[in-house]
Amino acid sequence: METAGCNGAHVPGHTVCLAHVDEAGRDAYLASLVPGADVDHGGTTFTSDLLSRLLDALRDLSTGQPHFGDAGFDGAVFTSDVNLEGATFTGGAEFHGATFADGGRFDGAVFTSNVNFVRAEFTDRAGFTDATFSGTASFDDATFSGSASFDDATFSGTAGFTGTTFTSGSGFIRTTFTGDTWFTNATIGYANFFDVTFAGNAWFNSALFTGDTQFEGATFAGGAWFDGANFASDAWFDGATFAGDARFEEAVFEQSANFGPLVCAGRVMLSWAAFDGPVTLTLAARRLECQRTRWSSTAEMRLRYATVDFSYAVFEHPLTIATEADPFPLPGGALMHEQVLAGASSEVRLASLRGVDAAHLVLADIDLAECLFAGTVHLDQVRLEGACTFDAVPPGMHWVRRLPLRFTQRRTLAEEHHWRARRPAAARGWNTALFGAGRVGPTQLAPVYRALRKALEDGKDEPGAADFYYGECEMRRHDTGRPLSERALLTAYWALSGYGLRALRALAWLGVAMVVTIAVMVLWGLPTEEPKPTTTGRQVAVGQKVVLITDTSVPVNPTGPLIERVTIERWEKSLRVVINSVVFRSSGQDLTTFGTYTEMISRLAEPVLLGLAVLAVRSRVKR
Repeated sequence: METAGCNGAHVPGHTVCLAHVDEAGRDAYLASLVPGADVDHGGTTFTSDLLSRLLDALRDLSTGQPHFGDAGFDGAVFTSDVNLEGATFTGGAEFHGATFADGGRFDGAVFTSNVNFVRAEFTDRAGFTDATFSGTASFDDATFSGSASFDDATFSGTAGFTGTTFTSGSGFIRTTFTGDTWFTNATIGYANFFDVTFAGNAWFNSALFTGDTQFEGATFAGGAWFDGANFASDAWFDGATFAGDARFEEAVFEQSANFGPLVCAGRVMLSWAAFDGPVTLTLAARRLECQRTRWSSTAEMRLRYATVDFSYAVFEHPLTIATEADPFPLPGGALMHEQVLAGASSEVRLASLRGVDAAHLVLADIDLAECLFAGTVHLDQVRLEGACTFDAVPPGMHWVRRLPLRFTQRRTLAEEHHWRARRPAAARGWNTALFGAGRVGPTQLAPVYRALRKALEDGKDEPGAADFYYGECEMRRHDTGRPLSERALLTAYWALSGYGLRALRALAWLGVAMVVTIAVMVLWGLPTEEPKPTTTGRQVAVGQKVVLITDTSVPVNPTGPLIERVTIERWEKSLRVVINSVVFRSSGQDLTTFGTYTEMISRLAEPVLLGLAVLAVRSRVKR
């Protein structure tokens, strides 16, 4: 008997659905179906017997499996296990809002057109293993209360799982997504994406992973978006490959112990992300962005190829950033393939530490040539391990305002390059600032050099700290906000000995001073003849006491042509005077008045220059 008010799709020629049509009408309808026929049973409640009869009516004898044309099951209720393994859907498959009370098996099914499981409910296991989806597959807002398996499935079109809930485990092992894939706002329990392939873009924005998440061996050929995703348990990306950008901005990793090793041909974007537990990140990527990223526990980053931006990141516990010399090993002993980064340098470069509290930061074997340090807090406590390199000054001879200029080779900061490059008549070779690098000058850079010098001194690297002391003095010398007297003193200190760090410069000035002193002594400092003592006296009467007075005559200034004063004897005496002056001793040589004052000046200046040379050598060999 047909029931009035039936909400299911009506059987052709009747006013009720297949569940409510009378037996004669049901038999007639089922007898009219052939494999590949279109069916519409939306809103119909299927018992095990009713579903079996429908599938038998559509079964293709050549394959032994049901064959649907367009299949409409929107809002249908399946009270028992649905077995559509190996079924073929040559038309659209509509299961919008369908309920699978005892699970659904679509393993090996073939969907040649669009598939719609939007808001479908699977209260038990859902199987789509080896299923083929040739068109768009929509599982948006679907609920999988039991396990869901899409292992080895193929999605040739767009696959949508937006808002989908996987309460129990879900498997996408070796699944292939040829088109774009959406898991935005999905809730996923244990998720296994082992060896999955995303040929298009993959969106996991704001997804909630409540259990362990495995993307081991996954391939992302397009972009990958995990922005705002929450990984409540461990997230494994061992051996994952990203051909485009991998975005994890604002993602939360509550207890991930390992992140990677993974390879990314583009950018790994972790800006605003939060790591709540101890974590080890092993990445090979062109760029790693960690702006305002927060680490709430200890962390270690082993990197290759990457240019790293850590602007305003927060390290609450010790954090190490290190360069990995060799490709990362994978579980099982194989090495991570890095073909997507072929041709790039495996060195790791740090782009910025601005706004970072570096008290707990350790850098090992990092290229710091382009790093921006201005604004870093507690920079004096950073630890530099291994071969951390900085930029250098432009080599060779340069012409500035028609004057030759050669810069003393030393390690410099990128920000000094930027400042010097924008000065009027700047020498060639200074690197210009990139957009967004900001504008800093000597006032801001002097404390940065001072902090780095102290960091190296605390690490017992006195010779390495010398270059940063040089840079600090250079910035103080060029700082127009400092008193003119201080800048003049620093200029003299620079000119005479390179701030006590350039031994050759001090020795050169010492040589010049000695030559000048010798010349002055030869020409004007030595008298014409050595003054000889003269004794005079007289006896007033025989038998009285004789009074004798011995005196030395005043040295006579040399006269005559200057060339006649240049003799071997005078040169040897002048050399003796100068050598004694260098070691702060008096020569005992009789000198003219001019020579006496010259000796006094040389006894003050030349030992100072010698001391500066010794100080420069000491700064380079001090342990």
